[in-house]
Amino acid sequence: MKRILFPTDFSDVATNAFVHALEFVNAVKGEIFVLHSYDLPPMDDQFFPENFNEVYDTMELAHFDLFKEEIPKLREVIEEHHFDNIKMTHRLMEGNLAENIKKAIEEDAIDIVIMGTTGASEWEALFAGTNSGAVILKLAVPMLCIPAGVSYKKINTIGFITHYRPEEKKALHITLEIAKIFEAKIKCLHIKNIHTEVTTGTIRVWDNEFEDEAITFFTIQSDQIKQVTLDFIKNHHIDILSMLTYKSNFFEAMFVPSYADKTPTDIEIPVLAIHA
Repeated sequence: MKRILFPTDFSDVATNAFVHALEFVNAVKGEIFVLHSYDLPPMDDQFFPENFNEVYDTMELAHFDLFKEEIPKLREVIEEHHFDNIKMTHRLMEGNLAENIKKAIEEDAIDIVIMGTTGASEWEALFAGTNSGAVILKLAVPMLCIPAGVSYKKINTIGFITHYRPEEKKALHITLEIAKIFEAKIKCLHIKNIHTEVTTGTIRVWDNEFEDEAITFFTIQSDQIKQVTLDFIKNHHIDILSMLTYKSNFFEAMFVPSYADKTPTDIEIPVLAIHA
C-alpha cells in the first residue's frame, strides 16, 4: 500500500485527516496524491449567450486560485510534522467528487483512500440522506475515514467486525497487511444474535487459519449491535475499526452521521471501510 489518495476540500476536517494520511504514507514509505474536486453549477447558455464561456472560465479560475493558495498550507503541515521527504502529487479535477475519486484511483493506481468524513457542500452530500456512504460502499480500494476532531495517535490495536462469512477473509487479510505495517494486533468481534447462523466449526476454521497471526477472536451474544461495538472499542482500546461494507444499511447506521437529522456518529476513531 504505497500510493495513497487524499481528497480534500481544504476544510479543517480535511486538514486534520491530512495528518493521518501523512503518518500512513510515512509508515509505508509511499507517496500521497492530493485531490481537490470542484463541481461547476449547471447553467443554460441560452440565458448567457454572449458571456457564457467567460462566466465558466471565471468560476474555474476561482477554484484554481483557491488550489494555489491552499497547497502551501499543506506544505506547512508537512514541515510541521517533519515529513519533508514525502512525495506529494496534486490533482485539480472538475466534476462530481465521487466520480473523480474513482477516476483518480484508476489513473494513479491508488492503493488506499484516506479522507475526513465530514466537510462542506458536496462532501456532506456524499454521506447524507439516500447517498449515505455512497463513496465508501463502491470503491475498489479500502478507505480510511477520519472523523472530525480525531487527532492522530499510534495504531496499536485494530478492531475488525466479522460475521464469519467467506468474503470477509479477504477484508481481514487486507486489515492484517495494514496491522503489520504498524506492528499492531487485531481483535475481531462477532456479535451473535437470533439472526446469525455461525457454527462453532466455522469459527474453528478461522481460528486455525489465522493462528500464527496477532489476531484474537471474540464472540458476544447480544441484540444491541451498536452499543456492543462501542463498548468493544472502549474496553479493548481499539485505535481503528475495520469492516467489510457489503451491508450498507448496517454500515450507515453505525458509522455515518445523519446530516438530515443533525445527529453525529458515535464512532470517535478512524474507520477502515473495505468494499466487498
